[in-house]
Amino acid sequence: MAEKLKIKLSIADRVYPLTIDPLQEEGLRKAAKNIEQLAKKFEQNYAVRDKQDVLAMCALQFASKIEQKGIDQSEGVKEAAERLKALNQLVGSKLGMK
Repeated sequence: MAEKLKIKLSIADRVYPLTIDPLQEEGLRKAAKNIEQLAKKFEQNYAVRDKQDVLAMCALQFASKIEQKGIDQSEGVKEAAERLKALNQLVGSKLGMK
């Protein structure tokens, strides 16, 4: 088992010390950077000064992207299943004609 790594991430002008697996470091640092960038964008574009409101807007943005990806994948799986069913019926009908 790998040693734990102690890092500090800055989000919304606060520092969060974390103890993590080394394999998580890159993902956590990228996530913190993305949150910071989005928060700055919200503060500039919407004149929001309350950090809690900014973080709530960031959370909503990221959560909606995850939900939309799930919806899109679900629709893609449904479409693929329908195509496979049609292909299976076509193959079955051709084999049955022999």
